[in-house]
Amino acid sequence: MSFYAYMLRCADGSYYTGHTDDLEHRIAQHQHGEITGYTQRRRPVELVWSEDFQTRLEALEVERQIKGWTRRKKQALIDSDWQTLHEASIPPSERALRLRSGRTEESSEIPGRDDDGSHLSTPVCAERSRSTGATPAPPPVIVLVRPQLGENIGKAARAMLNFGLTELRLVAPRDGWPNPSAGPAASGADIVLEQATVFDSVAAAVADCAQVYATTVRKRGVTKPVVTPEQAARDIHAAPTRAAILFGPERAGLETDDVALARTIITVPINPAFGSLNLAQAVILVAYEWSKGVALASPPSIDMPVPATQEELEGMLQQLDTMLGDAGYFFPPDRTVTTKRTLRTLLTKPGWSTQEVRTVRGILSTLDRPRPSRGG
Repeated sequence: MSFYAYMLRCADGSYYTGHTDDLEHRIAQHQHGEITGYTQRRRPVELVWSEDFQTRLEALEVERQIKGWTRRKKQALIDSDWQTLHEASIPPSERALRLRSGRTEESSEIPGRDDDGSHLSTPVCAERSRSTGATPAPPPVIVLVRPQLGENIGKAARAMLNFGLTELRLVAPRDGWPNPSAGPAASGADIVLEQATVFDSVAAAVADCAQVYATTVRKRGVTKPVVTPEQAARDIHAAPTRAAILFGPERAGLETDDVALARTIITVPINPAFGSLNLAQAVILVAYEWSKGVALASPPSIDMPVPATQEELEGMLQQLDTMLGDAGYFFPPDRTVTTKRTLRTLLTKPGWSTQEVRTVRGILSTLDRPRPSRGG
């Protein structure tokens, strides 16, 4: 049996990546809008790339890998442009170093090709090329054990996607799956819900994982290593194997038998008088710590405003002094110097920009204008 990773180009020019064991049927579902979420709202869609694998895990890994790529890298994969794909996979700092040192690479060194120039069976291996040759650890799987409310599943999915996690597994959800209440609560994290898989037991949900963590703040009568989310994140990044993180049902958390299946317990220092986190809060704590080890988007940089010159600031202060003097503010007269010094200290503490000074002076000028009399 073959498993496929695939990429679609949507009507708005964006790309969608997925995996399946029946490529033809899956693509037809996307094209006919039978799969709710991302592609349903962006039809028509076109299959632009696919690759077959022997196991579902391999296909899933490639899907996850491609999802994090830039448009340039995705287009290079579609075009089978291995040189561009390789160059786009080099971190900016290393690329700059190579340019300064004049390093170049021969075609035989291009990942995605054998020494004789023929293509490797998995072109996407170019993404894994780094100067160190290290393969990054796969993202952890989030496993919700017997979740009770669809809204909480949706909120957990939103928390996952905020920090770059996409694989959600559900163990015996109380109200079945799919759940119509999950979508609105996910606030756009549709891709996580679409690809969520359901299992009958915790053991089945974590069968392909070599690291299994159970989240709990209570003692469960089992003796296992206990770590914080930060330590667990470091361990997950350090190991090349797949990790799963278990979260229990909303009412009482994981049961002792669930925790017993795990190898390590994750717990959070929390108020002993009120040790209650909701499901999404617990997920976001763990996901955030994991995200520190990967390159997620940073807030856009904003140009700082031009600082005001001393002349501009003095002009504003002099204008205010004059207005306050005319209004009789400086009283008693023997306190005038001290009062002015206090005002100057107050108004020179912030780092005023030119625009801010102009704004304040505009306000002062408006206040200083004669007001029209109200005739009777």
